[in-house]
Amino acid sequence: MGLTLAEKLIARAAGKDEVRPGETVTVRVDLAMMHDSSGPRRIGPILERLGAKVWDPDKIVLVSDHWVPAVDPQSAEILDITRRWARENSIRAFYDMVGICHVVLPQGGHLKPGMFVVGGDSHSTTGGAFGCYMFGVGSTDMAGVLVTGETWIRVPESIRIEWTGKLQPGVCAKDINLALCARMGLGGAEYRTVEYTGSLIAGLDMEERMTLSNMAAELGAQAGLIAADETTCDWIKETGSNPGDAARWQSDDDADYYATHRFDAGTLEPQVAAPHSPANSVPAGEHAGVKIDQAYIGACTGAKLADLRMAAEVLGGRQVASNTRLLVAPASRHDMRQANADGTLTKLMDAGAIMMPTGCGACAGFGGGVLAEEEVCISSTSRNFQGRMGARSSKVYLGSPYCVATAAVAGEIRDPREFLDGASSSEAVDQQK
Repeated sequence: MGLTLAEKLIARAAGKDEVRPGETVTVRVDLAMMHDSSGPRRIGPILERLGAKVWDPDKIVLVSDHWVPAVDPQSAEILDITRRWARENSIRAFYDMVGICHVVLPQGGHLKPGMFVVGGDSHSTTGGAFGCYMFGVGSTDMAGVLVTGETWIRVPESIRIEWTGKLQPGVCAKDINLALCARMGLGGAEYRTVEYTGSLIAGLDMEERMTLSNMAAELGAQAGLIAADETTCDWIKETGSNPGDAARWQSDDDADYYATHRFDAGTLEPQVAAPHSPANSVPAGEHAGVKIDQAYIGACTGAKLADLRMAAEVLGGRQVASNTRLLVAPASRHDMRQANADGTLTKLMDAGAIMMPTGCGACAGFGGGVLAEEEVCISSTSRNFQGRMGARSSKVYLGSPYCVATAAVAGEIRDPREFLDGASSSEAVDQQK
């Protein structure tokens, strides 16, 4: 019987010809990624008590993204701890205030097909879009990795999720994820790996694939994998890195899956998830008329260059509704520069968007953009748990950048296809009245 992509990746890291679900193995780690919130301030004291040094500074990537920029003495101290630890441990790949770790890591050319990577954050599953096995670990496990260069893993069963067909205008990878959360439930893939396949997936660009792998975490999956192909290799080459032998990292035709789910992308409508769970997802039109106070385009899930361009498709030539604020926090400085160069940022700002610093920001309840009591927000982030973005009485709806931009213009949740069907700006606004 053949092997799944997950089994091949784990077997390589374990130095074995093959592994099977349920087996527990020790694996060599190719790369460890941490950020300022869960990294040095938590792990540094553990290493000090052990009197231990990091196993290989060149295999560690450190990113400051959660507490940036500092807004009070506490956040300033956390960032100072992070910077001092990077210097003291000779961490060359330290990205300080240049973007969100899950976006900065691949943009820096650190991810390649076949690698086994651990990250100090639940959305480390994003790395699976590049044909490598990447998952999140806690501070104690990360301390072990930093000292030994190894960790252990129980080989998971794999769930194959196949998407074919073509997405409608105004529908994107975020809608796929929200629909899967509603279908499978949060934790529906717990202790398993999700592998995205099918003709639709093969046609997606890397940023849309990153969104899919990112939100595998919402399904409870340990990893969200997409087999490497020419699109993967071209993207990696653009970073100045070598993708290596990407062709070998594919599931075998006779691999055994725990389950296979097949979907037709052509039937998928824009999705919006109601508070307080991504699993509360339904077609956007079912929430039509819900008034919002804030629209937020941010996070590793929803503020990459492709996401900013989606929002600009809606916002170009239009204005944010009165009594509604639109906040935009690009996922990285690289994406912000690109969006500035191609005119995307101009469209967003001309529409009335308020530009925020790159970083995790309000997605994780930090910095500007958090919500007051009873406020309602629609966000392109990955989670809408109670109190995550501010006051516990606030309400957060999740949607794609198309949906968020549409709500910002209308002042209420609407189906974004109303603003993408060729209607003029005035006609679209008239339709909302």
